[in-house]
Amino acid sequence: MKSSTLPVVRVEPELRTQLEAVLRENETISTFVADAVRQAVDFRRVEADFHARGDAAWRQYQRDGISRPANEVFDRLQDRINARRRSLQGRDL
Repeated sequence: MKSSTLPVVRVEPELRTQLEAVLRENETISTFVADAVRQAVDFRRVEADFHARGDAAWRQYQRDGISRPANEVFDRLQDRINARRRSLQGRDL
């Protein structure tokens, strides 16, 4: 697959200076920008999925009126957090 070019982005000289100051060894502005765009696209996808799930849950609640108490939801989330912490213990992150 051929690559394509993103539009040129004009920035204040101060921002460019700040960007150059945080580049890692052998990292270019182009790779930094491409990585930032990738991360932003991924974030937007996750954000859109989150909103879609929330909207679907709200519509379901409006249809059937069934909901879960907040403490039950928080307990389930805490269980997931605890399980994830256990799975990460001992790993180098």
